[in-house]
Amino acid sequence: MPDFVDEAVLHVKAGNGGHGCASVHREKFKPLGGPDGGNGGRGGDVVLEVDSQTATLLDFQRRPHRSAGNGTPGMGGHRNGANGDDLVLYVPDGTVVTRANGETVADLVGHGTRLVLAQGGGGGLGNAALASKKRKAPGFALKGEEGEAFDVRLEMKTIADVGLVGFPSAGKSSLIAAMSAARPKIADYPFTTLVPNLGVVEAGATQYVIADVPGLIPGASDGKGLGLEFLRHIERCSTLLHVLDCATYEPGRDPVSDLEALEAELTAYGSATGVDLSDRPRIVVLNKVDVPEARELAELVTPMLTERGYRVLEVSAASREGLRELSFALAEQISAARDAAPAAEPTRIVLRPKMIGDVPFEVVPLGNNAFQVRGEKPARWVRQTDFTNDEAVGYLAERLNRLGIEEQLARAGATEGAEVHIGTDEDSVVFDWDPSMDAEAVPSGPRGTDARLG
Repeated sequence: MPDFVDEAVLHVKAGNGGHGCASVHREKFKPLGGPDGGNGGRGGDVVLEVDSQTATLLDFQRRPHRSAGNGTPGMGGHRNGANGDDLVLYVPDGTVVTRANGETVADLVGHGTRLVLAQGGGGGLGNAALASKKRKAPGFALKGEEGEAFDVRLEMKTIADVGLVGFPSAGKSSLIAAMSAARPKIADYPFTTLVPNLGVVEAGATQYVIADVPGLIPGASDGKGLGLEFLRHIERCSTLLHVLDCATYEPGRDPVSDLEALEAELTAYGSATGVDLSDRPRIVVLNKVDVPEARELAELVTPMLTERGYRVLEVSAASREGLRELSFALAEQISAARDAAPAAEPTRIVLRPKMIGDVPFEVVPLGNNAFQVRGEKPARWVRQTDFTNDEAVGYLAERLNRLGIEEQLARAGATEGAEVHIGTDEDSVVFDWDPSMDAEAVPSGPRGTDARLG
């Protein structure tokens, strides 16, 4: 398995909340001292955090299933359950998180940036918290909620200032090795570079990062060679550096046609992904001028490329000729881009509460005197209910009645015995509706005699 992985599918599961406790305080001469069941603990969250020391998504490819800790149940004596442990997953700088439907969740940039990816379920209330003037000694507690669970796609886009673009064996790896301390694999055959390489360059007071991506060939947008798979790593680059081979012996190739082919593939990448790279400044490097024939060709094509508006430099990664001029030319371009860029703002967590007056549920007729109640609040209340306890079921009926579901069912044409589904199509709970039933009249059960009361 390769050490560099820039894509991974992650299956996350936040922790479940602990169940509340139904308990009655007992002591000598006080057999029924009142409810004292504690609340369940909250389930742990799954959190993504940017770590500058993490350079790959390999760990998520090896272990794609990640779960946070569950909350523990409440106990008697007003003892609340412990919260589940949060699971913090460290990702590389520049990681984009998307859902299975393609929706972008977040673009994580900057060391320490955090995202609560999946929220843990809330703990269920114990019977002490459910006590009221009307119900002084509840014989039930609420169940804990399940934590969120879903799949997301992680995609790493390298953070670099300069992106090196060129044909295979154009000398990109040699160039990055000569200009920085990076030591990429260098060999005399095509597609030596299979993963992006990063190098840090210092030119005067300016320090910047250059990225070498695998070579492009004509037809890469159609899947030839390595395709366009790694061009995502130059999306964030402020400057593109075209590395053209002036010493190639392949028939039909020359620096001008190579440049046109590279620009065509960049355009195809933009059309396929919606990322427009046409506004990025370009610098053209004519490489391998240490070869006499290559120097003659470079001198011939330089005026042609200059007329097209490119800044052209002649260099040799082997003899290091022209590298100092190139490093300062890049530093000048990058400094200008940094000065023009808006000031960076700290990443903020944006809360978007629902507007006041939003309908918390809707009643949808299904035909044949059947109806479905859709809404997060009633569905959550159903999940919290212990249906083996009649008093808990009565409490649920009270809550649903106060929410207005009874009234909306009547307006929708429901009659006695109607089949009412609460929840989604996959996990709905079915009730037979009895409009004459008084929710508050549901028997609460004996106090202190139920074995479940602990």
